[in-house]
Amino acid sequence: MAHHTSALKAHRQSAKRRNRNRSDRSTLRTYLKAFGDLLQRGKTEDAQKSLSELYAVIDKSRHKKAISNNAAARKKSRLTRRLNAAITRSSQA
Repeated sequence: MAHHTSALKAHRQSAKRRNRNRSDRSTLRTYLKAFGDLLQRGKTEDAQKSLSELYAVIDKSRHKKAISNNAAARKKSRLTRRLNAAITRSSQA
C-alpha cells in the first residue's frame, strides 16, 4: 500500500476510474447482448432500429475512454456486418 499522500490520492482516483469504466463496459455488453438476441431471433427490423441506439452507447463509452477509439470502430463495423448478413439471410429465405 502506498504511503505518500500523492500516491494515496492516485490510488483512490484509479479505483474510481476502474469502477466507472467497468460500469460503462457492462452497460455496453448488455446492449450488445440484446442486439445479438434480436439477430438470433430473426428480428432484423428491430435490430436495425436499435443499431443507432447501440452506436450511441458505443460512442459514449469511447468518449468516456472506457474503450479505445479502435475498439469502438471495430465493434461498430462488426455489428453492421452482422446485421447486413442477417438481413441478407432473411431476404434469401
